[in-house]
This record gives sequence, C-alpha cells and structure tokens, in this order.
Amino acid sequence: MTDIAETGERCPWCGTDPLYVAYHDEVWGRPEYDDLALFEKLCLDGQQAGLSWITILRKQQTYRAAYDDFDPEKIVRYDSERIAALLQNPGIIRNRLKVESIIKNARGYLALKEQGQSFSRFLWDFVDGSPVQNHWRSFAEVPVHTCEAQAMSKALRKQGFNFVGPTIVYAFMQATGMVNDHLVSCPQHFACHALG
Repeated sequence: MTDIAETGERCPWCGTDPLYVAYHDEVWGRPEYDDLALFEKLCLDGQQAGLSWITILRKQQTYRAAYDDFDPEKIVRYDSERIAALLQNPGIIRNRLKVESIIKNARGYLALKEQGQSFSRFLWDFVDGSPVQNHWRSFAEVPVHTCEAQAMSKALRKQGFNFVGPTIVYAFMQATGMVNDHLVSCPQHFACHALG
C-alpha cells in the first residue's frame, strides 16, 4: 500500500475503513478491460442504488457466490425458484427489482455477444478506448455524471440492461478507470494516469 504520508492524501471518500482504503488504492480508477469483470462491476454498481458503495463492497464475495461468479450464461437460466432463493439470501440486497436486474443485465450482455460485440469494447468506445484523465483539485469539482455517461446509459438501456442510469454509469466509469477521477493531490491519480 502506498505511503500516503510521503506522497499526498487519498481521496476523502474512502475514509479509513481498511476495505475501502484497499479498494481506493488497488481497484478504483485502474483501467479494467476484461468483459466479465466489467459485467460484474456494472451489476454491483446497480445494486448500490440508494445505498453506499461500502455496503456492496462488503457483500462482494457473497454476491459472487450467489450469482455463480457473475457468469451470464448461468444467470440467464435463473428461474422463479432461484429468484425466490436469492430473495432469502442475507448476503445480498434482497430487493426483487435488484435481483431481477442482474438477470436482465446477463441477457443484455449475451445479446451483445451474439451481435459479435465485446462488452469491453462496447463500453470503452464511449471514451474512445482510453481513460479520460481529469485533474480535479477538490471532491466538490467531481461531476455526478457526464455526457459520456449519459450516452453509455442510454445505449445500455437500449440493449436491455437496467439500474444503469447516468449517475450509476458514471460511478462505474470511475471505478473501472474509464475516467481518472482521483484528485490530483492523491498519489493514486498519478498511478492510474501511468496505466492509461
């Protein structure tokens, strides 16, 4: 882990929770190009709606177990019995719309695949294939969504995805390194910039 005392201060949103700090330092803002990793992250970001990200982050492993490691081929075959079981699972958010959204998203993912589209390429095309390097000095400057997030949200909805509004999509873009929104005072800003 980076020695923040020598190099600057972390973005304020992660606080001091060790899980959140590790997520900030090792995951958030780093470019992700793997189709299935992007699918999982988009689904989890949708689960966050109305909640804090740390709530979902703490449940990430139980989500993976509950949803067959986010394998879309398996998820699309979930029937009413499997949905009922998921709604009883205390390790995930037991909201029917959110449970069903992951199944809808799996259908959308596979529809893109059937069209010969890589999920990663489909998403990264909204930023011309490389991370947008922002240079925010304060957390107040960071937008909640952008034109690119609005366009991606609209395209995902057209493909059958849900819980993919512009704000959720922008959070997803930040997390997967499509945009570098680490503050310039944060050492991870430069670490992520080097990966772009």
